[in-house]
Parts: sequence; C-alpha cells; structure tokens
Amino acid sequence: MITLHHLENSQSIRILWLLEELGMEYDFKMYDRDSKTMLAPAEYKAISPLGTAPVITDGDVTLAESNAIIEYILDKAEAETWRPGPASKNREKYLFWFHASQGSLQSILTMSLVLTITTSRSPGLIRPLIKKVLGMTQAGFVKPRLKAILSLLEQDLSASKFVAGGRITAADIALGYTLEMAGMRGLLDDYPNCLDYVERMTSRPGFKRAVEKDGKYTGIPT
Repeated sequence: MITLHHLENSQSIRILWLLEELGMEYDFKMYDRDSKTMLAPAEYKAISPLGTAPVITDGDVTLAESNAIIEYILDKAEAETWRPGPASKNREKYLFWFHASQGSLQSILTMSLVLTITTSRSPGLIRPLIKKVLGMTQAGFVKPRLKAILSLLEQDLSASKFVAGGRITAADIALGYTLEMAGMRGLLDDYPNCLDYVERMTSRPGFKRAVEKDGKYTGIPT
C-alpha cells in the first residue's frame, strides 16, 4: 500500500488531495517542519531522495517529485479518466498544463519567492544594493514570464471549467496548489478566471478532506 510521507505546508498537499479525490486506501505519516529553520526534519530527509516534499513509499519503491508521484498513483488506481488519452481533443492541453504547472509556473514562483526572501534577509548596509539588483531580476526575468503563463491560463480558462476540458484531470491537481499559492501572494488579482478556478479547486470535497487530514495547512508557499 502507498504511504504518503507528508510534510506540513508543502507541495505534498497535492498528493494528499489526489488520494482523497480518488478514494484510494493509503497510509499517512505526518512530519513537522523544524521550528527554527522551517526545513524538513532529518527523519523526513532520510526517506526522500532529495530531502524535499512530496515523497511516497510503496513496498520497495520510494518516489519523489509531484508529477512523477501523480503518474504513479494514477497507474496504481487505473484512473485513466484523469489523463485524457492520445485520441482525446483535450490531450494537448492536458499535457501542457500538467507539465507547465511544475516546469514553468512553480519554478517561476519559487524563484520570485527566493529573491524576495534574499532581499529581506540581506544585511542592512548592503540591502539597498541587493534590493536594486534583485529587483532588476524580478522586473526583467521573473515578472514577464509569470505574466506570459498566467495570461495564457486566463485565456484557456475562459473556454473551459478545467484546464483540459469540462472535467477535472491530473493537470488540475498539479496546477491547483501552485495557483493557490500565486493567489495568496496577490499575483492573480488581474486574472479573474484564474481566481475563479482557484475557488472551484479549493471548494472541492476532496481538497477539503485533504486539508482536514493535514490539520496544519495554511497555504504558505514552499
């Protein structure tokens, strides 16, 4: 049976959400972050190949990375309705958003967060210089790429309820958490379709059950 090693306030909420949506039986082990560093505890890092969340174990299998885990779970559950097949008209959109959720959007948001934290934690004497340099990086690299992908998503969501047609798919699970983080940081204020989408995702019973089981989820981006 799959065991989800669940780190509080992490991308692992995606996997917990998927398991609840599918109604699968699974084992669940909760890990708290270090109260000082807010990093994963040593016990968790000893399990995860990268020391990061999420990670699952299943017998002799240990698997990290959100999208890899999602694929693995869908294989186990034989839940093919969650992945439009090659003949589906929604196949292209599904593939794009499933991978763009992590490959583009999550990485951009993480970079933006790291730059912001670096600025705030830099020594006082050099902080103005650091702020200027990293601000140029935000303005010239991060913000244009974020605007491009959110504009495309806004357009796609004007035509369908979910990112790959009229029913939820694994692409929505992969994207939902990331977009919720963007919304909490005020990055979706100019994208009403994206805001409505986040509301639909977080209103789903499966998501609510996942948050309840987590017990500590605050949506802090990680």
